[in-house]
Amino acid sequence: MRGPVAPPQVPLATSRSESFRDLVRDSVDRLERRWPQLAEVEFLVMDVPTTQDETVPLGSSVPAGKEHPARILVYRRPVEIRTKNRDERALLVHEVVVEQVAELLGLAPESVDPRYGQD
Repeated sequence: MRGPVAPPQVPLATSRSESFRDLVRDSVDRLERRWPQLAEVEFLVMDVPTTQDETVPLGSSVPAGKEHPARILVYRRPVEIRTKNRDERALLVHEVVVEQVAELLGLAPESVDPRYGQD
């Protein structure tokens, strides 16, 4: 018998990349309540960074240009490698998003989210 192993409404049916995007979206939703201007920022998930640096970034931000809105990128594989489970991943994703928003806005991460670094 062919077909999905699990119905679409259960977590098993969600891919790792979809689950990761959900974590990023949850983090952004939390921050947008406090920072409504984030609605104009594009949040993207990429598997890996395209840079050839010695250190692997977990995220990056790109200021708005003439032809594109401000962007924040979160790199899925480097975050997954540094975490053991979904809870750790959610915490690290939120920290990365907060750090990149802070960089984009020119603020300290603690100003963006007062609970930054406390989890």
